[in-house]
Formats: sequence, structure tokens, C-alpha cells
Amino acid sequence: MNVSRSGAIAPDADAVVRCRRLLEPALREAVSVLHPWGARMAAFTLGWSDVDGRPQKGGLGKALRPAIVLLGAEAVGAEAESALPGAVAVELVHAFSLTHDDIIDRDELRRHRAALWKAYGVGPALLTGDALLALAVSQLAGRPEAMPYLSAALIELVQGQTADMAFESRPWHGPGAVTIEEYTEMAAGKTGGLLGAAAATGVALGGAPELADRMWSMGRDLGVAFQIVDDMLGIWGDPHVTGKPTHSDLRRDKKTLPVLAALTSGGSAARELSAVLAAGAADEESVRHAARLVEEAGGRAEARALADRYVAAALGVLDECLPDAANLRALYDSLVNRVN
Repeated sequence: MNVSRSGAIAPDADAVVRCRRLLEPALREAVSVLHPWGARMAAFTLGWSDVDGRPQKGGLGKALRPAIVLLGAEAVGAEAESALPGAVAVELVHAFSLTHDDIIDRDELRRHRAALWKAYGVGPALLTGDALLALAVSQLAGRPEAMPYLSAALIELVQGQTADMAFESRPWHGPGAVTIEEYTEMAAGKTGGLLGAAAATGVALGGAPELADRMWSMGRDLGVAFQIVDDMLGIWGDPHVTGKPTHSDLRRDKKTLPVLAALTSGGSAARELSAVLAAGAADEESVRHAARLVEEAGGRAEARALADRYVAAALGVLDECLPDAANLRALYDSLVNRVN
């Protein structure tokens, strides 16, 4: 085990690397059945090649969700390989969701380079995302102990993403304003569904399906914490580390937890923030000013506290179900103590 600068125990680097090494050949095999053009775009979005198809190294990303699957199987006494179909499936769904999210959010960067739609166009990116989703579903066909969780995660993901988009047209305060309760339900679906599927699929494929429902619920709680941290990085993260521009959520009126918390805090900073957002934080100076007001109104501190409460609840369930799963516990903790 390692201890991070935040004081949290970090997962054993060897365990995470081992999971990535198991995953990549299986992932490449899954993608190889695509049309050559589709396979090329899939290779780009998975970080294996540049936009011209030239191979690149080390681009798969953190692959945390597949690691949750594989370490979950090990935690119930199985070999990690027994859960490889689930690991491949959740990584393909994750890649599919990012591909579509970048189009919806008009984000031009992903992992320090062009988003798929920016590199190849919207139509090809949509088609690639659809192909990745189809491949994900095929991985768990005929596995009734695991497939229901992936199916549920897909429904949750779409519902959560729809709610997130619908929030953008709602006011920041007054009648019709988005509540923190609505936000957490959105995050539990949009982000938590796939984490829940990863946690449930790992133990189910590892031979302990009786634990899967509790691990599913735990993953949804973890997803709320993960999404809150993502919102915080979107305002205060270093773009050189995150690979994405800061403040884009504020520019688009996305209802993120730090802003919602700041607006409900009362006080002069909250009132000024409300006025700035009502006027439209379009130029860079007004966006930076809004970010400062969010912090002054306590939005950053409250967001961190709420994320900590959700991750504590999730880890409590994990400790009860799998008390000896030290690497898995550390991996969960690392999801909300991250800088990218």
C-alpha cells in the first residue's frame, strides 16, 4: 500500500498495473471485430493510437472501473481472469459514454488531446460510441449473474445524463430551481450506475452473486462522491493535469454541486453569485469571478464534505461485505481523492 499526499491509502500500484495488463489484450480483441475505420477510431478513443492511426503507448487511461471488476472477483476468492468479460464491458461502456458526453457538452479535449468528435467529426464519433456500446453488451450475453447490472447501469446512465441536460434550462434559484437532492439522484445514475455495475459484476462473476445487490447500491453512492469531485475539478482543477479546460461548466450553466451548495448558503457572496449567474457568466473575467464567489460562499467546502459523506457510506458497505479487500477499498478511496 501507498499513502497519498491527501493522507488516504492509495491502491497498490502493482495491483492496478496488473489489472491493466490483463484488460488490454482482452479489450483489443473485443475491438478487433469492428470495421477497420471504426476500429481505428476506437483505438484513438481508447488511447492506443494518434488521429492518423500511429500506435501510441500508455493511453488507456486510469482503467479504474475494470480494476474494480477484477479486484472484486479476487476479493471473493476467484481468479481475476474469471471477471475479464465484465471488466471489458464496463470499460467499453465508459468509453462510449465519454464519446457521447464530449459531443453533448461540446468539450474539445479529452485526456490532453482532441476529443473523438473533434478529431473525426460528430457523425463518426457517434457511430464509434454506438459500436463500443454494442461490443460491451456482447461481452456479457449469456451471463445472467452479471448482465442485469450492466443493463441497469445503461438505463441509469441515460436517465442521469438526460436529467443533467434538463437541469441546464432550469433557473439557479426560485421556483423550478434544481435542488441538491435532485442533483445527487442525477449523479447516482449518470456516474454511479456504471461504478455500481463494475462492483456488482466483479463479485457476481467471481462466484458471489449474493453480494452483488449490495455492491450495486454501494457503487451508486460512490458515484455521487465521484461526480462531486469531478465538478470541483471542473472549477478548480489544473487543466494541465485534468486534460480538460476549467470553468466550462460555469459557462454552460451546468448545475454542479459546488454552485448549488454555494447558492443555498445565504450571505453576501451567495447573493452576488446569484446575480452574476443570472446575468450570464460568459466572458473569462465573469467566470473567474463566479468561481471565486462559489468558494467564498462555502460551495467548495460543502461539496467536499458531501463527497466525504457519500464515500464513507460506500466504504462502510464494502467493509461489511468484503472486510479483507484492502486493494479494492483503497481503489474506491482514490476515486474521490484525485486530481484528475
